[in-house]
Amino acid sequence: MSTKTISLAVIGTGYWGPNLVRNFASLPQCRVEVVCDQDQKSLDHLRQIYPQISFSLDWKEVLNSPKIQAVVVATPTATHHRIALEALRKDKDVFVEKPLASTVAEAEELSNEADRRGKTLMVGHLMLFHPAMVWLKEFIQAGELGKILYLYFRRVNLGKIRKNENALISFAPHDISAALYLLDSQPAEVSARGEAYIQPEVEDVVFLSLSFANKVMAHIHVSWLDPHKRRELTVVGSKKMAVFDDVSTAEPIRVYDKGVLEPGTYVSYGDSLGIRSGDIWIPRVNMQEPLRIECLHFLSCVQHRRRPLTDGPHGIQVVRVLEKAQFSLKSKGTPVAVQD
Repeated sequence: MSTKTISLAVIGTGYWGPNLVRNFASLPQCRVEVVCDQDQKSLDHLRQIYPQISFSLDWKEVLNSPKIQAVVVATPTATHHRIALEALRKDKDVFVEKPLASTVAEAEELSNEADRRGKTLMVGHLMLFHPAMVWLKEFIQAGELGKILYLYFRRVNLGKIRKNENALISFAPHDISAALYLLDSQPAEVSARGEAYIQPEVEDVVFLSLSFANKVMAHIHVSWLDPHKRRELTVVGSKKMAVFDDVSTAEPIRVYDKGVLEPGTYVSYGDSLGIRSGDIWIPRVNMQEPLRIECLHFLSCVQHRRRPLTDGPHGIQVVRVLEKAQFSLKSKGTPVAVQD
């Protein structure tokens, strides 16, 4: 077990890469040696902020450096497999932004390669490191909501318009990973409907439905053509209901003591049903930046050779759901079975 400072490289400085650079550069457990991108202007901008870091236009050159121990891949999804696989073959530990890869076959190859070499492979499913999501998971496991009936997610905004991937691939991995995490299971079936309003073949809005065992459902709405910024999750249980609002940093969780009364001794079953309405509880959640927690988790797993929460198999599960959902989307909502 080694706790020495980890020499790290970040490849990709597009939308999310600079946030990863900022967090890793602030952590004493690692040293960001080099940042790589093909956009010289982006590198020049970051060079002004981090003069102590080296910069490169060639990711292969970065991976060939023997002093780089770990690599963070924050490039477009289509390039994840190629870069991450090469990094693993160079005996680097790898953090890959979501989703792990474009296909299940690619994701499985990455996971198998990491296991074969004894290297850490972690996927950037950020929501699983959000303190409010962790709190909600523990609340559900304690049985406070009762039997989970269904979940629904809204991840909508006006922009940023993507050209190389649709709203399903860009946004839905967050909520798919959260659904698998909270329910601790994989869906049996998925269906997706969406439309491409701005660019041909690039869906701007998608409605995704996941069917789990015991009649549990999860519904995910993603869009970059919505007038409001919403990052919400509602969990409906047989006893209580909870809402997680990712936009609200002060009060991210609200628990509603509402539900349907259990049948009593009445003439008919329908007459015995009633609505129970109780208090609204806003629990205290000790907030920290989820990305910082995620980065610390990756470094700890590298230092202590522990398996990440969002490891290769978890990444494969999310990619499998995405792959089946994409097939359903192109088939105008045809339900598709999800098989291991």
